[in-house]
Amino acid sequence: MEGKHFEFGKNFKDLRRTLNINTMSAGTVGGIFGCTGPALIIIGGATSGGLTYAETISWLFAVYFFSGLLGIYLVLKYRQPITGAHSIAGAVLVAGSLTHFSLNEAIGAYIIAHILVILLGASGFIDKVMKWMPTPLIMGMIVGVMIHFAIDMITSITVSPLLAGSAIVAFLLSSRFLKKVPPVLTALVAAVSLAFMTNAFQFQNLPESLTLPQIIMPSFSIEAMVSIGIPLALLIISSENAQATGVLMAQGYKPPNNAMAISGSTVGIIAAFFGGHSINIAGPSTAINSAEEVGEKETRYAAAFTNGVIFVIYGVFASVIVPFVIAMPSVIVTVIAGLAMLGVLINSLRTAFSDEQFQMGAFFALIIGMSGISFFNVSAPLWAIIGGLLVSLLIENEHFSSKLKLDKAKKAEAVPAEERAESL
Repeated sequence: MEGKHFEFGKNFKDLRRTLNINTMSAGTVGGIFGCTGPALIIIGGATSGGLTYAETISWLFAVYFFSGLLGIYLVLKYRQPITGAHSIAGAVLVAGSLTHFSLNEAIGAYIIAHILVILLGASGFIDKVMKWMPTPLIMGMIVGVMIHFAIDMITSITVSPLLAGSAIVAFLLSSRFLKKVPPVLTALVAAVSLAFMTNAFQFQNLPESLTLPQIIMPSFSIEAMVSIGIPLALLIISSENAQATGVLMAQGYKPPNNAMAISGSTVGIIAAFFGGHSINIAGPSTAINSAEEVGEKETRYAAAFTNGVIFVIYGVFASVIVPFVIAMPSVIVTVIAGLAMLGVLINSLRTAFSDEQFQMGAFFALIIGMSGISFFNVSAPLWAIIGGLLVSLLIENEHFSSKLKLDKAKKAEAVPAEERAESL
């Protein structure tokens, strides 16, 4: 069964209770993370692809405005910290392709990619695969592909000892002495304050007016569909959505995998007409918004709601906000993202290796994810799952039969409980 969904009205009313310093801080950190580094990748790709300033702003509007709306919709429907975003790896893929294809052909390929994702989601294939997949392998993949956030946090000290070091020290001291204040918020305030005091923000030309997004009509090219559309669909399913699913599972949620895929790509088709390359579920931002430090499990959806609102505002005012994003020292984003990921990484490691089953498969999933390899335009998360699965099938085959028996036993126990609940 997919994630349980609730009444929109009730969840919206409950936001008054669940929006607090913890959830709003986490949502703000997730929003800042999503609006900085990933946005700069799009700006760089648009520049190398020869897009105009108006086309670049339209691209930014599409991926942030519509992903924000997607996140708001999903959190109010499922009451889970599901965060909408765009594919960072997809942006890199598209950036390299815009030198070979026109923007109109690229948009046609985006639409095809989303149609493929919708078809796979509607068939139920995605959810069936995720339910069959051993949890330790998924958790190993999560650690592997996200561990670089923690590593980059440490190496950022060599780039800027003052900014990175102050953020880490503030995080640790806040964790020890300020129990009611989210430590990531304290770290962010400390780093940004020092950046302003040391003139680390480098402001350039500020826009004088608001640039509006524009509708761009697609054209369909077989070459673009093969070079952009199919790889982009694979990235959305196997990289972005799979990471988010693993993160939510690590925190004890039952993510609605098929619904996430169908909803994301339905919105993605609309975003494509404004130049948006993908709309999907965010792995890193979902990790930030679903961490234990955010608060009680049933209230963390408010963090993703806050994140979604920030994305919507960012998309509408992209032409005004982008100069401030460019001005922010990148080391701040790096160190804050790493600090925000610590809880998720610890929980995922605990889940991946707490049981004797699938240990070797989980380890291979971890190291393949860490390697960052990419073949045939398919990135490390999918190869981590495939590699870990092959290893487990080869040397841990008996664990699959044990998992099947355990799943059947849990299902048998759950059915009478559901029937009793329905009879009340």
